[in-house]
Order: sequence, then structure tokens, then C-alpha cells
Amino acid sequence: MKLKKLSIGILMLSGLFSTTSTFANQASEQFQQLLDDHWQSANKEQIFFRKDPDAFRLNGKLPEVSQKGRDRRSKYNNELLMRVNSINVNKLTSADQVTYRLFKYEREAEAKSYQFQDHLYPLTYYAGFHSYFAGAPANMSFLTEQDYRDYLISLADYPRYNQEHIVDLKQAIAQGHTHYCESFKNYDKSISKHLVSHAEDSVFYAPMLNMPKAISPEQQAQYRQQVKTLIKDTVVPEYQAFYDFFTQEYMTNCRTTAGISSVEGGDDYYQYLIEYYTTTNLSADEIHQTGLAEVKRIRQEMQEIINAVGFKGEFKDFIEFLRTDEQFYTTSAMDMMEKASYITRKMAAQLPQWFSVLPRSTFDIRPSPDGGAYYVASDGSGTTPGVYYLETKGLKSQPLYTLEALTFHEAEPGHHFQSAIAQEVDMAEFRKTLYHSAFGEGWGLYSERLAKEMGFYQSPYSDFGRLTYEAWRACRLVVDTGIHSKGWTRQQAIDYLAENTALSMADVVGQIDRYITWPAQALSYKIGEIKIRQLRAKAEKALGHKFDIRTFHHQMLKNGSLPMALLEELTMDWIKQQQT
Repeated sequence: MKLKKLSIGILMLSGLFSTTSTFANQASEQFQQLLDDHWQSANKEQIFFRKDPDAFRLNGKLPEVSQKGRDRRSKYNNELLMRVNSINVNKLTSADQVTYRLFKYEREAEAKSYQFQDHLYPLTYYAGFHSYFAGAPANMSFLTEQDYRDYLISLADYPRYNQEHIVDLKQAIAQGHTHYCESFKNYDKSISKHLVSHAEDSVFYAPMLNMPKAISPEQQAQYRQQVKTLIKDTVVPEYQAFYDFFTQEYMTNCRTTAGISSVEGGDDYYQYLIEYYTTTNLSADEIHQTGLAEVKRIRQEMQEIINAVGFKGEFKDFIEFLRTDEQFYTTSAMDMMEKASYITRKMAAQLPQWFSVLPRSTFDIRPSPDGGAYYVASDGSGTTPGVYYLETKGLKSQPLYTLEALTFHEAEPGHHFQSAIAQEVDMAEFRKTLYHSAFGEGWGLYSERLAKEMGFYQSPYSDFGRLTYEAWRACRLVVDTGIHSKGWTRQQAIDYLAENTALSMADVVGQIDRYITWPAQALSYKIGEIKIRQLRAKAEKALGHKFDIRTFHHQMLKNGSLPMALLEELTMDWIKQQQT
């Protein structure tokens, strides 16, 4: 009898385990199907929520940015939310639970975005839908005939895409959601530069200059002729139409007050943007006060360097010295590129001592087509590199004493390093290109400071450049909230940034116009960096001699881009695991 009862008990226990396993498998399969459906839809729509806009590329038919398209995506997103809420997250593996929480966070954030006016602002001081479209071919690889056929489709579809944006901008005019006049006074040049007389002079013709030999000469000639015709008869006329609309309608209705709070619903919109870019619930006033404290702290460190180099004069005199002395500038674009390349190679040699996992993919360094310095990630296919774009036209706006910090931020161990690892980790596809600004820009700023620990910034002027970049990001907390929440004028913001950093005056003015036309995005750098530094300090304190910087950095990067709360939670869990 005892044996029989034991057998029955084993069978019952076995059945329980089997049932539990079945429920877990069902939850896992249900969740995986949800992820697959979402990714298939995102690729069909050609719109990926919370993706770096600099990484825009063409892939046949262009995204539908009309109200109809937004309504369709909003409805589908709500369906996804219903489906994700029906999944028992506790039945998922620990890895899938992280993906689940991140996916749900993104779908909730996307649902909120449809309640606000994002579509009324497809333009910023530095870029817009028209410049992203023009920059896309340079970020793509053309290796097969299909690549060229898709390209023809994209060019042919531009009239619809352009007109849908113009409809949104007309709505912006009607609702008073235009940009500030002074910040956009020369913006028309970003459009008119594409009004070329000869198709061969267009950036859209560049993919035809060096076509693969696998494509026959006859077919190459046909593609070239088709692209020339599309540029001449389709693309350029649409840029002309946009130019006419922008100069004759949009700018004649531009906003006369700098801050977004001056428009109807502006305060709520700004708070939404703060949450979107910082992934926190911080208020504008909290961020403003944090900025003031950080500026004060960094200013003291800057003064220590001024004293160390024996400079005779006040802070403002030292800044003027940096802005005007020829030793801190180059007159050659190639010299700038070579110096940046040298910095990247010296950094590459140090990376294994500080990181346990290194990315496999490469990056290029190129002149920036539209000015400024920035990074564009690879498309993840293995056929395109990441690209670190450098300002080489306005060389006076890129002093050499900030080149080290800039390069560490944009290339390695900053944006390229972080984004390349994210693409190479085995995780859900939507996570590989996901870009939370606070995480990505926070990591970039953390990387600038980390480089000092790694032995860089041997010149005191270069170290001052690092600090002026950090001060610049701290000033952003003050001026962005000042402009959009506290009623600051453009000139007030310019004066504050000029007085507290060693940025060139051209850069200062350009940066303020960036913040005016792109509210809250600039807050993400310092907010993200502060959080990463806080987490490292907690780990160092809790782990003591067990703390391993290489392991900590892997923990920061192995999950790809994360909102700040989830990053903190996962890091605290990791600390507990390290303590056992």
C-alpha cells in the first residue's frame, strides 16, 4: 500500500510539473508571437518607435505619416497593449520578463505619444524629414539590383511623403504650433541646397557613381537614367514645393516667443517631452535646480585647471583665450579627421582593460554633410558600418581642445560601442535599435568622463575641453527648462551658455536654437549620465573589493537601451547577485 500511495503521489507531482511547464511554454509562445507580429508590422510601416532619427534609411515605399497612418498605428498599438496585458509575465523566463517589461513600457509610451503634437514638429534646427531623407543614401549599402529597385521606389514615393508632412505643417500653422522665428530664420537653406539644376549634382545621385560590377553595364545605365529622371522630375520639384511652402506660408506664421510653453497646451507638452527623453517623472523645476548645482560643481573644477596652467585673468578671459587662440584650431578638414582617427586608435587599445565584451562591427569617420558632429549606427545587416560624422566645414566651431571628449562620446566607448553591442546581443529585434535618449546620451557623456580614468586628456587644455563639454550638458538642464518652462528669452539662454562653457560663440548660438526647436531632448544627456554614475557608485560601495569595472560595464550595456527605472532595478539585482 505504501508503494502504491507513493507511486500515486509521484504521478500527481509529475502532472503538476507538467501542467506548470505547459503554462510556461504557452506564455512564452504567446509572448514570442506578439513580438514577431509587432516587428513585422513595424517593418511594414517603416516606422520604429523611439529610434534614433539620424539612422533613417530608405527601403522601398516610404512611411505613411498622414493622420490615417497615425490612426492605424495607434489602433494597432492599443491591440498590442491588450495582448501584452493578457500574458502572465510570471510564467516567462527571467530574460523574457525583462523584454516583456520593456515592450510594455514602449507600447504605453507610444500610446501616450499619439495624444500629443509630435507630428506637428517634423523639423528641428539641425534636421528635418527632408534632410533625413536626403542623408539616407549615404547611410546605406547598394550591393544588389534589389537595392537599386527599392531605391527607385523610395524616390518615386517622395511626393506623397513630402505632401503628407506639408499637411501636418499646415495643421501646425492653424494650431499655433510653429517654430520660433529667430531660430529658423536661415532654415530655408537646408531645403534650397537640394534644388540642383543637374541631377548628377544631387546627393540622390551618389549611389549611382560606383555601382557593383555584378550588375551589367546595360542595367547600370538604365538605373542611372531612371534615377536622373526621378531626381529631375519628381524629387527636385517636391523640394521646390516644400521650399515655397516653408518660405511663403510657414515662416510668415512662425512663433514670436521662444518657449514651447507659449503655445496652447505647451506646459503639458513640455512635461510629456521631459518624460519621453529622460524616461523619468522629474519636473522642469527639479531639472533646473539639478543643472544649477552641476554647473557650480563643474565650474570649480574648471577653475582648478585655469589656476594649474598659470593663466593670469578671470574665467571669462580664459574662455576668450580658448575661443580665439589659433593653436586650438585647425584650418584643414583632413587634419581634423586624422586627429580624430588617431584618438580612436589610442582608445581602441585601452578598451579590453575596461570592458569584458567588445563589439565586432566597425565604424567610419566622415565629414558631416549638414554640419555638426554625430553618430549614425549600422543598420545591423552587416553591410554598413557605424559612422562618426565630424564637423569639417565650420572648423572654428570645432576646437581641438574638445576633440578628445567629442570622439569618445560619438565613437568608442560611446555611441558606436554601445549601439554595436546592442545589435550583436541575442535579444528581441525591437530592442536592438531601441534608443532611449537618456540611456544613449547618458552613456556617451559617461564615456567622456571614463576616458579620464583610462589615462586620456593628458593636455590640461583637452581636460578643460572635457569639462566644458560636461558644463555644456549641465547648462542644458538650466537653459532648456529656462526657455520652455521659465520664460527665458533666446538671448538670456545664449548669455548663460556662453558664460559657463568654452564653446565657440557660433556653437553657443546654434545650440540654443537647437534647444528652442527640440524641447527636452538636450536634458537627456546629464540626467542619464548622473544615473549611470550613481549606479556605479552604489555598486562600488556595496561590492568593495569584489567590484569589477569590466563586469559593471557589461551589465550596463548587455540589455541594450533601457529607461532609467528599469536600468536601476536590473543593476541593483546584479549587485545582489555579485554579493553572494
